[in-house]
Amino acid sequence: MEWVLLALVVVAVIALVRSAQQRQVQSNQRAQITAEELDSVKRAADEDVTQFGEELQRLDLDLAGRDLDEAARQDYQRALDDYEAAKQSVQAVSAPDQIRNVSEILEDGRYAVACVKARVAGEPLPARRAPCFFNPQHGPSVRSVAWAPDGGRQRDVPACELDAQRVEAGADPDSRKVMVGSRRVPYWEAGPAFSPWAAGYFGAFGIMNAMFMGTMMGAVLGGGFDGGYDEGSDGGTDSGAEGDSGDSGSDYDASGGDYGGGDLGGGDYGGGDFGGGDFGGF
Repeated sequence: MEWVLLALVVVAVIALVRSAQQRQVQSNQRAQITAEELDSVKRAADEDVTQFGEELQRLDLDLAGRDLDEAARQDYQRALDDYEAAKQSVQAVSAPDQIRNVSEILEDGRYAVACVKARVAGEPLPARRAPCFFNPQHGPSVRSVAWAPDGGRQRDVPACELDAQRVEAGADPDSRKVMVGSRRVPYWEAGPAFSPWAAGYFGAFGIMNAMFMGTMMGAVLGGGFDGGYDEGSDGGTDSGAEGDSGDSGSDYDASGGDYGGGDLGGGDYGGGDFGGGDFGGF
C-alpha cells in the first residue's frame, strides 16, 4: 500500500513539474514576440472585425422590412453589441495575449448571427460548435472533415459546409491567410503570436491540441495548452435570447475524443448601434 501511495505522489509531482515547464516555455515564447509580430496579429484581428461588420451589413439588408420576434431581436442586438465590443477591444490591444478577447467576442457574435438566421427561417437553432477550422470568419462549423497538414497525420477538424466539400473533393480549403513578414501563410503556420488569436476562437471547445498537432501552431502549444479551458468541458451555451433558446450544446469528435462546447459566458460585451448608425431590421 505504501508503494502505491508513493507511486501516486511521484506521478503527481512529475505532472506538476511538466505543467510548470510548459507554462515557462509559453511565457518565454510570448516574451520573444516582436513588435512586428504583434502588429501582424493585431492587423489580422482588425481584418476579422471589419469582415464581421460587413457580414452584419449584409444581414441588415436581408432583414429589411421583416418583423423580428423578441428572441431574434435579442440575438441580433447581441451580434451588434459584440461588433462594437470587438472594435473597442482591438483598438486597445498592446500585447498578443489581449488578442484572445477580440476573437472570443467575434466567435460569440457570429454564433448570434447564425441564431438570427435560423429564427427568421423558422429552423432549429444551430448547435454551438467551434468555428470553421480553416477560416473562423466562415462562422460556426456544421460538421467535421478529415484533414491533414503537409506532412502531418490526418485528424477531424470542424468545418463550414463549403470547406468540408472542398477538402473531400481533394481541393484546397478557403483557409485564413495572415501576414508573417512579407509572406501570407495559413494562420496555423504563423507562429507564437497567433496562438492567443486561435485560442479565442477555439479554446472554449477543448480541441486545440487535437486540431493543431503537426503544425507550427501545435509546436507553440507544446501539446499541453488548452487555452484556459478544460478539455471535455460540459455544456452548451445560451444563445443570449430569453425563452426558446434551444439546446445549443454539441459534442465535437476529434481523434476519438468527445469535446463538449464550453460556456463562453453569454454576457453583454458592450453596446452601441452598428457603425455609429441605426442598423434597422427591428
